Amino acid sequence: MNKSNAEKNRPLKISPEQTVRELVVQHPQLRSQLEKLGIDYCCGGLRPLSAAVQAAGLNWRTVEDKLKQAWSSAQKEEPATDWNAATLTVLADHILDKHHAFTKEELLRLDGLLQKVQRAHDEKHGELLNQLRQLFDGLAEELSAHLLKEEQILFPAIKGIDAFMSGTGPRPVVHCGTIENPIRQMMLEHDYAGNVLVDIRKLTGNYRLPADGCRTFAALYDGLQALEADLHEHIHLENNILFPKSTAQEAMINS
Repeated sequence: MNKSNAEKNRPLKISPEQTVRELVVQHPQLRSQLEKLGIDYCCGGLRPLSAAVQAAGLNWRTVEDKLKQAWSSAQKEEPATDWNAATLTVLADHILDKHHAFTKEELLRLDGLLQKVQRAHDEKHGELLNQLRQLFDGLAEELSAHLLKEEQILFPAIKGIDAFMSGTGPRPVVHCGTIENPIRQMMLEHDYAGNVLVDIRKLTGNYRLPADGCRTFAALYDGLQALEADLHEHIHLENNILFPKSTAQEAMINS
């Protein structure tokens, strides 16, 4: 699933009209640079690059230069996994094993850290922490239900499509009519999670630690940033690769 040497050594060609999804699917090595630039490559993957750059408050030429620099640096490293070349089952299992597991563990850990920070810093930062608690609890509740729906309903249906296409399973029956229906709901929930992450980042001033912030406060902010980055990659893999490939394969079955 890795890029060939010929593909790896090609110069980066990007244009303002290209969608963010097209860029990051073709060049997964650029995800980390997009993350640093604050460009939404998961929920906003269908936007043209020009619109995404503008939404991030950036200049096109600056972004283009930084992406080309990142691409040049990436050529010296091991090629990133090309998940677009993976089967639906392999990609779904990767998402389950890496991203679902990480999200569940981190939500529990961060909840405990937030409790400790609230107890220690309520007097000076009570308003901030109460708002953070409200946002975090809403996100945790939504994500917990979301992951369960994917694990029990959507991903088994996607794997059924993959099994039929590979000749190892029966013709899939999607009880909600078409795989597009649960996918549409999952994408709406992705949008909600993405918006909450934006709200948390704004509330915390881009995770700027208060002057009197302790090590636990720092660990909380570091953990929230790690959760944000992982969710961005998680949502990207689903919105931009797994879901489009699933609907395309279902359409082939029904054609």
